[in-house]
Amino acid sequence: MSKVVILNAGAINYDGQLDFTSIADNVVTYNQTAPEQLGERTAGATIVVTKELPMNAESIAQLPESVQMCVEAGTGYNNYDLAALASRGIALTNIPAYSTARVADTAIMLMLSLASSLQQQVRMLAAGNHDNFTKHLMVHHVELNGKTLGVIGYGHIGQAVIKRALAMEMQILVATRTPRADLPGVHFTTQADLLQHSDVVSLHLPLTPATHHLIDEAALAQMKPSAFLINTARGGLVDTDALISALTAGTLAGAGLDVQEPEPLPADSPLYTMDSVVLTPHIGWRGLETRQRLVRLIGDNVHAWLAGAPINRVH
Repeated sequence: MSKVVILNAGAINYDGQLDFTSIADNVVTYNQTAPEQLGERTAGATIVVTKELPMNAESIAQLPESVQMCVEAGTGYNNYDLAALASRGIALTNIPAYSTARVADTAIMLMLSLASSLQQQVRMLAAGNHDNFTKHLMVHHVELNGKTLGVIGYGHIGQAVIKRALAMEMQILVATRTPRADLPGVHFTTQADLLQHSDVVSLHLPLTPATHHLIDEAALAQMKPSAFLINTARGGLVDTDALISALTAGTLAGAGLDVQEPEPLPADSPLYTMDSVVLTPHIGWRGLETRQRLVRLIGDNVHAWLAGAPINRVH
C-alpha cells in the first residue's frame, strides 16, 4: 500500500475542519515538520505533500529512495529546488486552479477598497470619528467603472479577474509573454505601456528568478501617481522598500496586498499603518470551501500518479 505523508498539514487545516482521508488509503499527517525531521517522517513514503514548506537541496536530500513524487498544495512551487528534485528523479505536481475564483474575488475586493478609501474610513470609525456621516464624505472616493485595469499575467486567475472587471465596465490591458490577438474589451500590450496607462495594475504571475521584484523602483516610476497596485500572487514580485518609498512620496496612490515580502511583514513595517494600503493575510486561498477543494484536488493528483497517469506535473 502506497504511503502519503503530509508534512505541514497545519498550514492548510489550521482550524481542524478538513478531512485528509480521501487523499489515499494510507495518509500520515504532521501539523508541521522541522528540516531535521524530514528523513524520519518520510520513511517509506511514496508521495510527500507540502504547503509552501521550504524544500531546498538539503531538505530534498533527506527524502528516502521510496519517494516518487512531491505535491505542492497550491499553485506556486518556488519553494522547491527543482534541480535537486531532478537529480533524485522525484516528480513535482501542483494544484493550479483550486483557488482561482476566490483569489480573483480578493483582487477585486482590494481594488474596490482602495477606490473607496475603505481602510481610512474604518480607521476613522475605530477612532470615534463620524465626520463622514455628520459632515460630508471626508475621504477620496473614485469609481472603477470606465477606468483601465492592467493585468500582468494571463493564467487562470488573471483571466478570472478580467472577467469580473469587464462586468464592472473597466477597460483592460494585458501584458503576457505570449503574443495574443486582442479580445473584446481586452488589449494585449507591453508591460511598459500597461504600467503607463493603467489606473489599477494587478499582478498574476508565478514567482521565479525572472519575475522577482518585477515591480521595482523603475516600474513604479512608470505608473500614474493616481494608480493602485494589487498583488494577490506572490510577495516577491514587488520590491517592498521601493513600494513603501513610492507610497510615502505620493508617486503611487495606493496598494492592495494579499501577499507580502517577507510574509509575514515585520511588526514595524509602515505598510501596516498607511491609509493608502490595504493588507490581508494571504486570504485568497484560505476560505473553507477553497481549502476543501484543495484537499480533493490533492487526492486527484495522488490517485492519478498511482494509476500511472500523472496530472498537473510541473517538473
